[in-house]
Amino acid sequence: MAYAIYTVVASSPLPPCYNELMNSVDIGRKAERAASVYLEMRSYKIIERNWRRPRCEIDIIAEKDSVIYFVEVKYRRSDDQGGGLEAITSTKLKQMRYAASSWMAETKWRGASQLAAIELSGPSFTVTSFIDNVF
Repeated sequence: MAYAIYTVVASSPLPPCYNELMNSVDIGRKAERAASVYLEMRSYKIIERNWRRPRCEIDIIAEKDSVIYFVEVKYRRSDDQGGGLEAITSTKLKQMRYAASSWMAETKWRGASQLAAIELSGPSFTVTSFIDNVF
């Protein structure tokens, strides 16, 4: 039996059925990896990915110019589902603020920080939007 191995890079196209074979955790991790590459290409340093504590999580924690960014990653397979950034509701913003506060308390961070969001879509996990200052 032959097996195909695909090396996936942030902007490399995937076979049409690839995303359908992945579960939501795999898709989320792939989106977070692609988002990390996007941020690194723009001089952000990735501090942590998938930081989780009871009742809160942060997809990516990055630093640039002495500012910590708490990045929410949203992926949509297609535009039919609506934009990923539309899923950041006031409730989600409260959760993001709580998680950021928890991380800053745990690490004793006293510098500047921002909430940010990045949207990816399609089978190649293309970044379609990045907001580095979510209110």
